[in-house]
Amino acid sequence: MARLAKNAQLKVKSLEQRLWDVADALRGNQEPSEYKHVVLGLVFLKYISDRFEERRRAIETSLSDPDSEDYIPNEARRAEFLDDRDEYASHNVFWVPELARWEHLQGIAKLPEIGQQIDQAMDLIEKENPAIRGVLPRNYGRDGLDKSRLGQLVDLIGSIGFTESDDHGSDDVLGRVYEYFLGQFAGKETGKDAGAFYTPRSVVKTLVEMLEPFHGRVYDPACGSGGMFVQSAEFVQAHGGKRTDISVYGQEYTDTTWKLAKMNLALRGIEADLGDRSADSFTRDLHTDLRADFILANPPFNVSNWWNAKLAQDPRWTYGTPPEGNANFAWVQHFIHHLSPKGAAGFVLANGSLSSKSGGEGEIRRKLVEADLVDCIVGMPDKLFFNTGIPVSLWFISKERHGNGHRARHGEVLFIDARKLGRMETRRLRVLDDDHDIAKIAGAYHAWRNKDGAYQDIPGFVKAASLEEIARHDFVLTPGRYVGAADAEVDDEPIDEKIERLTRELYAEFNRGDDLQNLIRQHLEEL
Repeated sequence: MARLAKNAQLKVKSLEQRLWDVADALRGNQEPSEYKHVVLGLVFLKYISDRFEERRRAIETSLSDPDSEDYIPNEARRAEFLDDRDEYASHNVFWVPELARWEHLQGIAKLPEIGQQIDQAMDLIEKENPAIRGVLPRNYGRDGLDKSRLGQLVDLIGSIGFTESDDHGSDDVLGRVYEYFLGQFAGKETGKDAGAFYTPRSVVKTLVEMLEPFHGRVYDPACGSGGMFVQSAEFVQAHGGKRTDISVYGQEYTDTTWKLAKMNLALRGIEADLGDRSADSFTRDLHTDLRADFILANPPFNVSNWWNAKLAQDPRWTYGTPPEGNANFAWVQHFIHHLSPKGAAGFVLANGSLSSKSGGEGEIRRKLVEADLVDCIVGMPDKLFFNTGIPVSLWFISKERHGNGHRARHGEVLFIDARKLGRMETRRLRVLDDDHDIAKIAGAYHAWRNKDGAYQDIPGFVKAASLEEIARHDFVLTPGRYVGAADAEVDDEPIDEKIERLTRELYAEFNRGDDLQNLIRQHLEEL
């Protein structure tokens, strides 16, 4: 069985890679920032069309089967049921009009007007499905998009049946393809654009495995393309729950990325409140009354142009007004403001947030520690992100640090130094493996948090530090300051045996040196 599962994974991986290789080859002169919307829009369109056709066949089979409870002998009545929107909506399937179905589009893929036809299909789908109105990409008919390449792309994506390709289920196949494409496009972006819409899976998975958002309200005010929500939903399902066990709330500043998130969540059947538009979480908070049970976020690092004069007396700045030149501690306090009385947050920040004192950041950090809000700090390895090689840290904030099976951890912060974990997947990108790296980090945290956890400090990796110890370090939260160095391996070789062994090895090196000198003399004489 294990071999079959492994083969299935390899099959999906080859599917992802094959799709990407051909899609990227068809990019032509399109910039990745533009082309990703072309490709991901078509992937979305193909998926909802496949789901629609699958549901339509199921209805037709049920209505035509004399042994079925839904059997209808009259063919005209059966046709009416086939076009009943509720029969699709009740199964979380979007209604796809005839001119927007993939079979129709693929049939005209070689025609010069394929771009206009795809734009029309997007319009028709949005009119029929208010949940994604204003979200789907357009402009497939623009002059700068090579229609021959577009037709080839339609044929490529049309060759994959997303609801039939894998034993794991349709959401799994499309989820993997979509996630893979998001990651590959992030790898081709330059500057901060990649991080704006995609957080690497290693980082998201670590946050989710540590916070364990089993049920309740999950919030991400810098949600990008929705990766935190997708991973949270998968976590719930993996532990026997249902996606409806969590309620999803998010906000995203960049309009095109907000649309990506809406598409990403819609195709996975995750209902989410991302507001009615993209907006700045500081100046136009779309969820002012929300108090979330879990917050997971990867806000943009060290943003310098975030300040607005109307934020001067903002009630969110409970622990001090953040500096106008850096939004890091504005994000931290925004998270805390939106946590429920028993809520917990896990988020990514640049490492400067652990030690900076400029603009009052040191004072804000001190107040957060003294308020007993800082639960855990994880120092992560470098090269985890596509757009920057710098290492980052994970912060965990908790408003309730005892109860619910947790031991009291007042006046204590857990520090984890994970900088040596992970493996280089490519020359520029590091990944954390689920079963080794992420399990090691999350395992240490849960052993410390849980009453029955067999926690102990591990020099060089994890240390539970008291408030007094943190104060002695002037409230600098860099894990390396606390965990110390790893214990050296115990050397139990008797000293006389060690001297004898080392002497033998040294004499052997002397002899090897003599042999080398003789060989060199021989070659010189021959010359």
